[in-house]
Order: sequence, then structure tokens, then C-alpha cells
Amino acid sequence: MWALALGTAASRSTNPLLLGLVLAVAGYVVAARRSTQPWANSYGVFLRLGLIVIAIRTVLHVVFGGAFGTTVLVTLPQAPLPGWATGVRIGGPVTAEGLTAAVYDGLRLAVLLGCVGAANALANPKRLLRSLPAALYEVSVAVVVTLSAAPQLITSARQVRRARLLRGDQARGLPALRTVLVPVLQDALDRSIALAAAMDSRGYGRTAGVPPAVRRATAAMMLAGLLGMCVGVYGLLDAGSPVLVGLPMLVLGVAIAAGGLLLASRRVPRTRYRPDRWRAREALVALSGLAAIAAVLTAEAIGDPDLVPPVAPLSWPSLPVLPAVGVLVALLPAWLAPAPGVRG
Repeated sequence: MWALALGTAASRSTNPLLLGLVLAVAGYVVAARRSTQPWANSYGVFLRLGLIVIAIRTVLHVVFGGAFGTTVLVTLPQAPLPGWATGVRIGGPVTAEGLTAAVYDGLRLAVLLGCVGAANALANPKRLLRSLPAALYEVSVAVVVTLSAAPQLITSARQVRRARLLRGDQARGLPALRTVLVPVLQDALDRSIALAAAMDSRGYGRTAGVPPAVRRATAAMMLAGLLGMCVGVYGLLDAGSPVLVGLPMLVLGVAIAAGGLLLASRRVPRTRYRPDRWRAREALVALSGLAAIAAVLTAEAIGDPDLVPPVAPLSWPSLPVLPAVGVLVALLPAWLAPAPGVRG
């Protein structure tokens, strides 16, 4: 919840100062509260992916972005296109205003990846599996396996790379890719088989007798709730959406989905060993992330121009005060969250 809240706050702004602050807050919390587990080392990979995203977004703008602004930096050779491709260009003038806007957009995507990487580095997927409602145990298995796939692949790649270096293998480029890819995929397959066997031995996938009417009602409520949540999240992320499409639809979807989960959980026999309790620390961590969203939405409602700084004419952006304070509140999990290896 904390990482998703930070990502949502970052998605509402293209201010590089605010986005850099969000990334710094996420990185500091990861450095202060990550454990020694394999998935805790995945944050750096997400940061490198963010740099790649910025580079790709900038290159796409240079090649296909179109002329925007008046400050021409360079003029590339322009390829002639047929008449039906009106509005599309390849090459041509590259302006400072358009290049700045492309970098801002790429930075926003990179910060979103950084927030997702923070969640992957901090969240224990096994504890997440135990914390989800009983009605979602099948879906939760798929989600947790998906979330843990990237850290496991990163761990496997590092192990294979270390083994190659110990053997004196200094190959790079495509030859190195061939020697790394097969062991990594084999290790991922072995981990998947071991996980499937462990889950089968613990009873995952077994179902109880549920009346068809209850099963259909539960499925309908869950589907309606998830659709409402998707529409609500889209409304919150899209500044031009009507007010009723945002927060009200999200609250309605959460309420319907919660009712479906409550109805389904009573029909699914399941026990938990040492269940995780929602205590004050967890609530404060979640609220610190929600404070960042609240501050950004408030600044957006009052029309703070620094959230989306103009690029024409070019000027140095100013840090919006209220959103910056909200993002700094999200720094509290560095001290409020339980220490690595300790339950809250």
C-alpha cells in the first residue's frame, strides 16, 4: 500500500524535483528496511530499468515526436512519408521544449518503476500469500508467484554470473548471453517445480463443496467490485475524468469486493500458521503513503502550477511545497516499519 501510494502520487506530476524526491524517499526506505533475502536485492535492477525507460522515451521523441517549441537544437534528416501518414514524421527538427517534455514523461515512468521495485525489495511474498483473504487463495498464489519471479530471476542471474567468474569465463555480449540464459531458465524451472510441490503438499488447489448459487453470487460481486476499483483508479489517475468516476467509484468497488470476499471466505475452509496481525505500525506505514496521495490531490485541486511545470517557454521548475511535505511524510516507514526479520 505504501509503494502503490507513492507511485500514484508520482503519476500525478511531471515535476522533476518532486519525482526525484519520491525516488529518494523510496530508496532511503528500501536501504533502511530491506532484509537479506534474495528479493531484497532487486531494487537496483528496477532503477536501471528506469534509466532505460528514460532513454527509450527520449529516443522515441527524437525520432517520432514531432516539432514542439521554437528552440531547435538539431535538425535530423526527415524521411518522406505517404499522404495517408499525415501528422506522423520520422526525423526533422528536435526542439529543447519537446526534449524536456519527453525527459519529464520518461522520468515519471522511471519513478513508477522505482516504487514497484521498492515493493518487490521490501515485501515478503510468502507473508503476502498468508495475509490475503481465504477466498483469494488461488488468485493469491498466482500473484505471489508473479511478484517473486523477477527477484528469483535476478538472484539466479547473479549466481550464474558469479559461477562464470569463478571459472574464469570473461565472455561478454551474445556469447555470454547464451551461457547465462540456459542456466537461469533451468534454475527458474527448478524453483517453479519445487514451489508447486510444496504448495500441493500444503493443500493449495483443493476446493470444498460450495452451492452453485453462492459461487455465482460471489463471482458476480468480485467481478463488479474489481471493475469498480479499476474504473475508480483510472479516474484518480486521469485528471480529466469526471469526479464521480474517481474516488466514489473506487470506494463503491472496494465495498462490493469486500462483501464478496466476506461471503466467499466463510465457504472456504483454511487455517493460517502464525497469522500476521494488522497493528499500529502497519497502519502508520499505510497512512504515511496515503498522506503523499492526499497532498498531491489537494495541490491538484487548488491548481498548483508546479505539479506539471510548463516546458514552453523553458524555465527551471519549482518544488511544490504541499506535495513535497506529503512525500516526506512517506519517509516515516524508515523508522516506523518493523526491522528486517521482525514482525510488527
